[in-house]
Amino acid sequence: MTAAERRERITAEIIARTGITEAMIEQLVHGFYAKVRKDPMIGPVFEARITDWEPHLAQMCAFWSSVALMTGRYHGTPMVKHMKLPVDAAHFDRWLELFEATAHELCPPVAADHFIERARRIAASLEMGVASGQGVMLGGGRDIEEISVIPGLANGSARSAAR
Repeated sequence: MTAAERRERITAEIIARTGITEAMIEQLVHGFYAKVRKDPMIGPVFEARITDWEPHLAQMCAFWSSVALMTGRYHGTPMVKHMKLPVDAAHFDRWLELFEATAHELCPPVAADHFIERARRIAASLEMGVASGQGVMLGGGRDIEEISVIPGLANGSARSAAR
């Protein structure tokens, strides 16, 4: 079996288990970013950097296809893109809050859980990377490696994991 065949098999298994489709991903991404753009905390961070939303939304659909369905459509470097942003733990918590609400509103429960589990990992990873890049200690005297392997983050926040 080739790598492409393995990927297709894994994607098909995820679709069968969760019901997630590319159309659902597109609906989730568009619904989520509609909320983001209106949000007083994180909206301005995006609006200051994104002038043409269609390419960004297409890229985010490819990202979530890769994350949720393992399709391999996304080929970017999200950590690099987030390192220079003027954000902190509260921004990541708000991002996650909006994402979880959107997933629960638009997706069946199994699909929402699948998306949210991955979103929590992404938020924690990006939060840790940004904090590290800013020279911020996340608390509790733990280092980044120790925090990154703590299972079952309560809300996806590395800050919470460090407590």
